[in-house]
Formats: sequence, structure tokens, C-alpha cells
Amino acid sequence: MKEKTRIKKILDLLDDHYGTEHVCYLDHDFAWQLLTTTILSAQCTDARVNIVTKELFKKYPSVKALAEADLNELENDIRSTGFYHNKALHIKACCKELLDKYNGEVPSDIESLTSLPGVGRKTANVIRGNIYSIPSIVVDTHVKRISAKLGLTESEDPVKIEYDLMEILPKDHWILWNLQIIAHGRSICTARNPDCTNCFLKDLCPGKNMD
Repeated sequence: MKEKTRIKKILDLLDDHYGTEHVCYLDHDFAWQLLTTTILSAQCTDARVNIVTKELFKKYPSVKALAEADLNELENDIRSTGFYHNKALHIKACCKELLDKYNGEVPSDIESLTSLPGVGRKTANVIRGNIYSIPSIVVDTHVKRISAKLGLTESEDPVKIEYDLMEILPKDHWILWNLQIIAHGRSICTARNPDCTNCFLKDLCPGKNMD
């Protein structure tokens, strides 16, 4: 089977099983809130982040409020997300820079986003895709693992994986890839016990394990 044909079949099956709606798993109303939740989501589940931010955004209802937050108090507010010291530092510094350089608005270009404290390409692409609908590929742990299993990249580096996927996936599936692969990684192709036998992609997956 030609590689382009195989990839199209993979995408069609993912569309059939998980749909093509752009859904964000992190609760937010504004761009700065999504930026904050994405920083918090590092090494933490979306469900836990959503629990924490429900109260966090009541306490800190603006970019200015987070920029001026007491660091120790902010650390306690986000403690359950893990790595709370660095996350609190990044959130405060990021919000201060948004105020100082961007009038409190979250920029859309990758260079400006990745210049913000605590913001790498993954976080930047979450913002670009979900807030600005700019075709972007978010490489999280699910995308890294399953893209390799499907034979779409041989790299371990998230940036290289992003560029590998941009080369072979159509732009209209760049945002969807992350959403669908997260769903697949949570339901079927789990990290600890992938259900390869019942996976609808098994005939197209060189990394399947039928044991």
C-alpha cells in the first residue's frame, strides 16, 4: 500500500470514530485562560487542571490579577497540578509580559508566543489552533507515542515530530490530529495496555502488538 493511501485511510478512520469537531479539553473562556491552563497541564491531567482553574479564574479574573498575584499564594492555589513552583513563576511572568508587551492580549504568531515565559511550541500551537484557528500540530505524549507507533515519525524530539507530521498530514487535519490521537490514546491505544486486537487501525499500524 502506498504511504499516502495508508495515511488517508488512517485519517478517514479517525474521522469516522472520533468526529471532526474542534474540541478543547481544557476549560477556558478567554485566550489568556487557555494559555494559563496549558502551562498548568504539563505533567498533569486535563481533568485535574479544569478542577483547579474553576476556582483559580474566580480568584484571578484577569491577566493583571495573575501578574500581580502573590507567588506563594499562587503556588498554593495550583499545588495539586504538580511542579507548582515553576508553573507559578511562569504564569506570573507570562502574564506580566502580556501586559507589558501586548496590552494584555495573547499574540497569535509562533515567535511571539514562544518568547513568553514558560511557553514552548506545544503551548503556542494549542493557542494558535484553539484560539486563532491557525493550522497547528500539538505534540503531546499521546501524539509522540502513537505517531511513532503508526510509523509517521522516527524522532523522539517533539519539534522534529511536529515538522515530520506537517510534511505528511493535510493542513485540515493538523488541529484534528492532536484531538483524535488524544481520544485514541485514552480509549484504545493506551500507554500501558494498548488494545491492539480491537483497534480499528490495526491493519494500518506497523507498531501493533497482537500478543
